[in-house]
This record gives sequence, structure tokens and C-alpha cells, in this order.
Amino acid sequence: MERLVERPPLTKRLKRFLRYVLIRSVLLCLQPLPLRWARGLGFLLGGWAYGLAGGERRKALKSLGVAFPEKSDAERQALARASFRHLGAAALEVACTGALDRGLEQLVAWPEEDRRVLETALARKKGVVFVSGHVGNWELLARRVARAGYPSQSIAKETTDPRLTALVEQFRARGGVRSIWRGQDGAARAMLRALRAGEILGLLIDQDTKVQSLFVPFFGELAATPRAAADLAVRTGAAVVTGFCHRVEGGYRLTMEELPVPVLEDREAAALELTRALSERIEAAIRRTPEQWVWMHQRWKTRPAADTQPVLAEAARATAG
Repeated sequence: MERLVERPPLTKRLKRFLRYVLIRSVLLCLQPLPLRWARGLGFLLGGWAYGLAGGERRKALKSLGVAFPEKSDAERQALARASFRHLGAAALEVACTGALDRGLEQLVAWPEEDRRVLETALARKKGVVFVSGHVGNWELLARRVARAGYPSQSIAKETTDPRLTALVEQFRARGGVRSIWRGQDGAARAMLRALRAGEILGLLIDQDTKVQSLFVPFFGELAATPRAAADLAVRTGAAVVTGFCHRVEGGYRLTMEELPVPVLEDREAAALELTRALSERIEAAIRRTPEQWVWMHQRWKTRPAADTQPVLAEAARATAG
């Protein structure tokens, strides 16, 4: 039976159209710019956004208060401002696709020891569940790996505007990254096919979204964390690799680590243990460069039921042991 999709109100459709036109216009204007100019402009705009976007600034400071209660207000404000500036620069770097692709290998360093981690995992021919977070520049991470010749697909959420979704898909496709949109029919089958074909399947699991999740510690607080990565690895036997693309002086640097998949009769316990370990690696990556994470995201928005919190906390401590 065909699914009926409710048409948005005219005002919302007009707003989406204007937003799309604005984004397309900005992208066209950015294309001739050298990468360093786009980066500098992004830093500047990010600083302005910190001052002007009061709601997002307050969300960032609230999150930083949870993650770093030991820091002073001034230190957290400086971190939040640096986060806005970093995200502005990262977004405009990605928008300069021509200059970006011409200098991608020089911009994003990929040390040999980290490349071997991925190649060793791929050599087992069961696919790789590649897990990262919104830290550093996750788009450049996927692009660097795919353009080096490693077959890659990424799981992503569709935007509210199909035109913007198409723009994102085109950008990733030009970089060799195919997209699986989790809201589309057949997404789960496409994920399994990618792993069975021995490909890399990329997932970002550091946000509180409307997907099946497990509560695991994140900066000392239980956080609803997408479980798909762990479930796929436990079910298929695929290798699990975490990777991050941190901004460093002169560009970016990739780091990678393979994690063992728990071998337990209880798949639920295995998924919880692996999700906890993955969240732990993401937290460690954020702590290395806290100004490079999306602090304005409400990471601890979903709370476990009051009567289950002690049980979940005890389970988390048990898996950590």
C-alpha cells in the first residue's frame, strides 16, 4: 500500500525553498575561493554566530556544564566560542569542493599505522562497521577514506527538504561516499548488503536522535546512544573500527582504532558492551579537542525512566568491568 505523505503548509514550503536558494547561492559564491580564505571566513562567521544565536549558545554552555563541571564559566564560554568558530570553518571548507578535492591528501594526513588498522579489518572480508562522531570534520573523514579507493557507504538522516538531501547526497557521491538514508524503505537491507560485500559502513552515534538506542555513560551521565552499529557488528561478525578527523596545525589528521566485538550468548548484553566501548572512544576523542565537538546538540535530552536508572547505571558499570 502506498504511503501517504502530508504536504507541509505553504509558509513552511516557502521557507524551505528560500533556505535552499540561499544555500545554493552561498555554495556558488564559495567555489572560487582558496581553501584558506573559506576557512578564515568560516572562523569569522562562527564567531558572529556565537554572539548572535543566543539559543544555540545557551545549549552549548549547558552541555559544557555537564561535561566539564570543574571548568570555570569563562573557560566554558571560551570553549563554546571556539566550537562555533571551528564548525563555521569546517562547514565552509567542505563547501569549497573544487579546492578541497584538489588538495585533499595534503589537507588530511592519514598516517600509515592508522591506514593499516582499516586495511587489516577489511582483509577479513566481513565488512567494517566504521563508527565516528560529530567531532573534528566527519565529512572530510569519509571523503578521505573513500577517495583513497576504499568502498564506503554512510548512514545519514534525510533533511526536511528533499532538495537539501539531494545536495548532501551529490556532495558525498562526488567524494566516492554513497549514502543510505535511514528513513527510506530498504535501508536495513542496504546496510547488510554493504557489509556482506566487504565494504565500509559509516555511522555517527554521538547524538540523541529518534532511533533505537541504549543508555550508556557519556561524560559521566547516561546518554541515549544509537545501537545500530553494535547490533550490526554482533549480528554479522563485521569488524568495528572507530575513526576521527581532528583539526591540527596546517590541516587535519585521521586516527583509527579497531575494537573487539564481544562474544556473548546474550546479544543484548553484547550490544550494550560494544555501544559503551564505542561511546567511550568518542568521548576520548572529544576530550582531546573539546572545541571541535557540536556542544549545541542536546546530548542528554532523552532520559531513562526513573525506575530503570539505577539498573542501567549498574549495567554500565558491569560492562565497564
